[in-house]
Amino acid sequence: MTALLPLVGIGVDVHAFADGRELWIGGLHWPGEVGLAGHSDADVVAHAACNALFSAAGLGDLGAQFGTSDPEWAGASGLKLLGEAARRVREAGFEIGNVSVQLVGVRPRVGGRRAEAEQVLSEAAGAPVRLAAATTDGLGFTGRGEGLAGIATAIVFPRT
Repeated sequence: MTALLPLVGIGVDVHAFADGRELWIGGLHWPGEVGLAGHSDADVVAHAACNALFSAAGLGDLGAQFGTSDPEWAGASGLKLLGEAARRVREAGFEIGNVSVQLVGVRPRVGGRRAEAEQVLSEAAGAPVRLAAATTDGLGFTGRGEGLAGIATAIVFPRT
C-alpha cells in the first residue's frame, strides 16, 4: 500500500502601485489607499494563492489559466480567481489542505484586518487560507513603496 503524500506549491505575484485604481488586498477593499496596476484587480495575496495552488497541482500558473488575452478575467476580483483556481485544482483530482500567504510591502497595514481577509479568502478557496505580512526594512521596490508582492505556499493531496 502506498501512502499519498501531500504536494506543495509555491506562488508569487507582484504589482506596482498605480494612481487612479482602488486597492484590493486579501479579497478586501482598502479605501484611501492607492491601488495596484493589473489586468484584474491586482490582488497580490489572492493571485499568489492561485499560483501556489496551480503549482502544487501541476496546472501551470495564473497566466496560463486566466491569460490576459481572455476578456472574461479583465477586472476580475482576486476572490473570483481564487475560487475558480480552487475549483480547477479539485477538478484535476486534488483536495486542498491549506494555503499560506505572505504579503510583502510597507502598506497597507494588514494586522487589523487579517482575520477578515483570512475569512473571505478561506471561503473563496473552500480551505484554510492564512495571511501574514512583512516589510523589507526599506529595501527593494516594496521597501521604497513602489508596489507589493505576495508569496504563497499551498498543500494539496491527490484524491484516492
